[in-house]
Amino acid sequence: MARTVCCGLIQTRCEWSPEKFSLGEIKERMIRKTEKLVAQAAKRGVKILGLQELFYGPYFCAEQQTRWYELTEPVPNGPTIERMQKLAKKHKMAMVVPIYEAEMTGVFYNTAAVFDADGSFLGRYRKHHIPHCHPGFWEKFYFTPGNLGYPVFNTRYAKVGVYICYDRHFPEGARILGLNGAEIVYNPSATVAGLSEYLWELEQPAHAVANGYFVAAINRVGTEAPWNIGEFYGKSYFCNPRGKIVAQASRDKDEMLSADLNFDEIREVRTVWQFFRDRRPESYGPIAETRSSKAVEAAD
Repeated sequence: MARTVCCGLIQTRCEWSPEKFSLGEIKERMIRKTEKLVAQAAKRGVKILGLQELFYGPYFCAEQQTRWYELTEPVPNGPTIERMQKLAKKHKMAMVVPIYEAEMTGVFYNTAAVFDADGSFLGRYRKHHIPHCHPGFWEKFYFTPGNLGYPVFNTRYAKVGVYICYDRHFPEGARILGLNGAEIVYNPSATVAGLSEYLWELEQPAHAVANGYFVAAINRVGTEAPWNIGEFYGKSYFCNPRGKIVAQASRDKDEMLSADLNFDEIREVRTVWQFFRDRRPESYGPIAETRSSKAVEAAD
């Protein structure tokens, strides 16, 4: 009998501008919108559900303003986390919940908390790669690079890994998640048309193939005032270990996307493509080296 699990993801637009609404009002409206889609996921029988990056507000990294620090919360005891935790327990649903985390030391992280189907807190993933290279994506102003490695969370239904947004451009963590046992990797993101859209359906299917697991890629939708960084183009999807997109959401609508994923496919694919067996870790040393410009010039 196939080990099939109904998995889901949620993509939404934040249509409330901080020019007209307080941060508290925006947060509450976005959470209520998400809660309705979580309920929809429960009706469809979703067992593992992931939310988008910074799901309870706009993508505020479009500017550099300390006012957005108000959205930080402790993990796992913040009010938004506890609210989502109750939903996980109510619907017997494992959940990946992105959060703007405040550590007791006053350091902030771009984090995803993971809950099991009984509402228990399994742990967190902190985004490793923090961009600050494109206008409108000023993330180093808000986030410290992650320091918890690449954990895999053993939920009731599957082993879940997390990668957040810009992380997806780097294969090293994707490989470690596979080596750590991930069966599905959720990647909550915020990416706009004209920047990396051409990579959206390329990189993550490649990670799925190289590591033999499923990927759930999540993007938000629409434009967000008052900024003009572009259109978040949605197109969230599920990809199987063969690199095939098996379900995809719309470009411009709030949506809960679900798909029945057969996790037995992982063993089938890895039996054919023995990438873990045939890797050569003794040759990876140069990848971990920090090379100075002088070293690069010497090599050239």
